[in-house]
Amino acid sequence: MNKVTLKYELDLDFVLIAITSSLKDYRLCYFVNKVTGLKLHKVDDYEIWMPAPIGRTHFSRYADFSTTTDTEYYLLANKGIDGGFLIPEMRHSDFFLLIRNFIDEEDLTTMQERIADIPEVVVASEISPQKLKSKENLIF
Repeated sequence: MNKVTLKYELDLDFVLIAITSSLKDYRLCYFVNKVTGLKLHKVDDYEIWMPAPIGRTHFSRYADFSTTTDTEYYLLANKGIDGGFLIPEMRHSDFFLLIRNFIDEEDLTTMQERIADIPEVVVASEISPQKLKSKENLIF
């Protein structure tokens, strides 16, 4: 009898910036838009299932889509509205800026520095998605 093994790899082709800040999501979004020139706007909350007792939970999500470069920007809250964390191993991070189809390293560094310069932001650092245990929570 032949066995067929199915192996799959998650598509982690994105840049992830972890942001620690005491700001509410809409205030952080305002400041990020101001310093980066993005036009992040509120979209439907990101919904995932968490282990019991939490169950279904929602995470605040803001998005911007650049049609000229096909780049997608998402600002995600790490703490769920109904409890739990999007990335439990990164409890100290309050938000994540997820960027898809981003290729210019210099622009990324500039964006990260501008976000870190916001007075209410404690830290903004790039995180490798491959090293996260809960990386599947970032696939939507």
